[in-house]
Parts: sequence; structure tokens; C-alpha cells
Amino acid sequence: MKHGTDTVDTREQAAWAALATVLDPEVPVLSVCDLGIVREVRCDAAGTDVVLTPTYSGCPATEVIADGVRLALETAGLGPVTVTHRLAPAWTTDWISQQGRDRLLAYGIAPPGAACASPGPAPIQLRLHKLACPRCGSLNTERLSAFGSTACKALHRCLDCREPFEHFKPI
Repeated sequence: MKHGTDTVDTREQAAWAALATVLDPEVPVLSVCDLGIVREVRCDAAGTDVVLTPTYSGCPATEVIADGVRLALETAGLGPVTVTHRLAPAWTTDWISQQGRDRLLAYGIAPPGAACASPGPAPIQLRLHKLACPRCGSLNTERLSAFGSTACKALHRCLDCREPFEHFKPI
């Protein structure tokens, strides 16, 4: 379907490009696209609709992210913008892109492992697995606290290089 010289596909590509510039306020090396919280983008002559799934329903950054999404899309000329939050299916760290995982590691945060091997309920893991230090790569690490700077991260320390680091918890 055409809208002047613009096609819906071109507008949607422009929308995705604009969304890739919206950074997570708690982990500013990740875009909302890296996090996998952008679930749908629909563009037409009336504007742009975006569906977001928050990392968890009580995430304090949800409003800030929605405002950033609106601003980026309106600045790209793709407004008016409607942002809808979808809570089901619940977000999982499995939705973080490989680029996002690489960015976490480069930033000094150990990226999450796989949360689910298959769809559906998964058993709760009580045993801690050794994490590689994002600075030196050593597996000689320990968890200091189940919670880091945010509820979605845990605090660890490398026993070889002695540097603390956060781990993005798999959920």
C-alpha cells in the first residue's frame, strides 16, 4: 500500500531504525531492540503503533522507555505514535539479541545464559553455575549478592582479577 512516495515497508524499516537508537535507561549500552522488548511495529498513513513487552511488569523504566520510543519515532517523522504494553507472553532474557549480549559483555556485565531450553514451564535452578568474568574470562568467580544495581542483575566477583561484575539474570 502506497502513501505518496512512502510505502508501509519503508516506514516500518525507518521505525525499526529509529527504535534501535532508543537506549534502555538502566543499561545504556542496550537499545530497546537489543533487549527484545519491541514486539510489533505497524505503520500506516495514520501513524505508527508499537507494542512493547516490559522486562518485568514492575519495571520502573517502562514509562521512560515508552516516552523515548514516542520521541524517536516522532523525530523520525513517523508520528503520531501509539505505544501499547503487552504483558503476555512475559519477556524473557532469551529475547536479548546476540548483539545485545555482546554489548553487555563489552560493558562489563555477564550476559544471561539461556532461560528456557524449550517453550513452556521450566524448572527453577537452585544450583549456581560458574560465570565467566567479563573482564578476564576466568571461571573462578563467586556470587556476592542475588541483587545488583537493579532487580534483574546479580553481583559477582572474579577471584582471579578481583574485579566485581554484574550478571544479567536469565528469566
